[in-house]
Amino acid sequence: ACDLEPVHAEVMAKEDEALEEGEEEEAAATSAAAKKKNKKKKKAGAGAAEAEEAEEGEAPAAKADEGDDDEEGQDGAETGEAKKKKNKKKKKAAGAAVDAAEAEATFQPPPRTAEEAQEEEDDDGEEDGQDGAAKKKKKKRGAKKSAAARAASGGAGSGVDGVATYGISDEAFDAWCKKALEDTAGQTANMTPEEMRKPPKEFWGYKYTGDLRPAYVSKQMKMPDGIALTDYALDPDGASASERVGQKEVPVLEGEKLETMRQACKYGREVLDIAARFMRPGVTGDEIDRIVYQACVDRQIYPSPMNYYRFPKSVCVSANEVICHGIPDARPIEEGDIVNLDVSIYYKGFHSDLNETYFIGECDEDSQRLIRTAYSALYAAAEMIRPGTFYRDLGNAISVEANKNNCAVVTTYCGHGVGELFHGPPKVPHYRKNKAVGIMKPGHVFTVEPMINLGSNSGDKTWPDNWTAVTRDGKRSAQFEHTFLVTESGVEVLTARLGTNPTMMPEYNPAMFQR
Repeated sequence: ACDLEPVHAEVMAKEDEALEEGEEEEAAATSAAAKKKNKKKKKAGAGAAEAEEAEEGEAPAAKADEGDDDEEGQDGAETGEAKKKKNKKKKKAAGAAVDAAEAEATFQPPPRTAEEAQEEEDDDGEEDGQDGAAKKKKKKRGAKKSAAARAASGGAGSGVDGVATYGISDEAFDAWCKKALEDTAGQTANMTPEEMRKPPKEFWGYKYTGDLRPAYVSKQMKMPDGIALTDYALDPDGASASERVGQKEVPVLEGEKLETMRQACKYGREVLDIAARFMRPGVTGDEIDRIVYQACVDRQIYPSPMNYYRFPKSVCVSANEVICHGIPDARPIEEGDIVNLDVSIYYKGFHSDLNETYFIGECDEDSQRLIRTAYSALYAAAEMIRPGTFYRDLGNAISVEANKNNCAVVTTYCGHGVGELFHGPPKVPHYRKNKAVGIMKPGHVFTVEPMINLGSNSGDKTWPDNWTAVTRDGKRSAQFEHTFLVTESGVEVLTARLGTNPTMMPEYNPAMFQR
C-alpha cells in the first residue's frame, strides 16, 4: 500500500534543503563503514551456503519413538532388532503423512521436530563401513524432505518460477478456497450477474478515462474476536491516532522488534501468494478479498487496509488502467487483464506491505513491456539500498528504467517507512530530482513501490469512490513493491519470494507473474 498522502514535486521542493550538506558528510562516513562490513557479509554468505547443503540431507518432519537409530550399521544385528527398525519406519511414514496434511490445511511449512534433528545427527555419525542397502535407505530418507521444505529452499513449489505453492497440492488448495468462500459468502450469493455488474450510484454519468468499469461492492467484513486490531480498525473515520502523532526520525529496528517485523513480512508474503494462486479469469475482486480475509483469520493477523481511512476491504485489487487503491468489487477478471494485488497485514504491533502485478492469461506486448519495466524499476532501486545511500537517489534509478522503455513514473504517491506505523518516515519518492530528506542507516525499514504508466503521461485521476486512482489517458499501469531492511553491508528483502535470496531481488522472469 503506497503512502496515501500525495507527494508532488512542488511539495517535496519545500523540504528543508539546509539539511542536505550535513547529510552528504554523514552519507560518506556511513558508506565507508559499510565497506568494512563486506568481509563479514561474505562469511555469512558462505555459512548460509553450508547450511543449505546440510539441509538437503534433512529427513521429513515426523514423530517417532526414541531410541533405535544408532542400531543401524552395527555388526551382527538380530532379526528382532530388524523388525523394530521396520516398525519404526512405518511410524515415521505415518507421521510424515499427518504433518503434510496439517501443512495443507494451514499453508505453513511443517516444523522440523527434535527427533528429526537427532536422526540427522545419527545419520551423519554412521560408520563408513555400512553396506550398500543401508546407504540406499539413507539416501532415500534424505529425498523424503517435505514439499514445503523443498519450496522454501527454492525447489518445486517455490516462488522462483511461478506463484509459490508451499508444497500444498492443487486439490488441497482448491478445497480450502471453496470452504473460505462458503464461510465468507454475503449478499452477492443471491445476486444475478447483471446486478453484480451494475456500477454503484456515485458512478452514474461519470466520464471514465479507460475501458474499466466498477461493479457492485459488498459490505465490509468484521474480524472475529481474538485478533489484535489496529488503532484505526474501529474508528468511524478510520484515522490512525499513532500516525497523527507521527515519528520525527526513521525508526531503527533491531532485536525482538526486528524479528517480529520479519514474521509480519513472512505472513504478508504468504497471504499475497495465496491470493495470487487463487486469481484466474472468471474470479472477482470480491472473491479475492474474501480469500485474503480468510487467510488473515487463519493466521490471526489483521488486514491493514481494512477501514484505513474507511477503505472498505482487506486488499487492493487494481486492474489495467488502475494505478493503485482499487476497491475489490464483483467484476470478473478477464483474459488479457493485468492485475495488481497489494497486501498489507498487521501482526503483533507491526505492519508489512508488498504488491505484485500479474498477467491474466495471454497479454499484449505493451502489457508485457509495462510489467517488465515496473519490475526492473524496483530492481534498480533495490540494488542501491545500503548504508549511506540518499533516499532521494532511488528516484533517479527508477526514472531511468521507465524512460528507456517509453513509460512514465507516477509522482503522486511514494514509498514509505513501515512497521509500528502503517505509513511513516522516510518518504521515498520514485521520480528524479526529488527533494526527499534522509540517508539510509542499518535498521531502517521502508517500502519502495514505483507505479509505472505506459507512454509519457504520468498523471492520475481519482474515481468517485475517493480511492481508485487511474491513469489520465486510460493506458495501463503496473507496480511492484517490497518491504526492505537496510543491513550493515547492504539490504534484506523482508518480503522476498519463497526460495529466493533475501539479500537481492531475482532477475525478472515473466513466469513468476503468469496466472
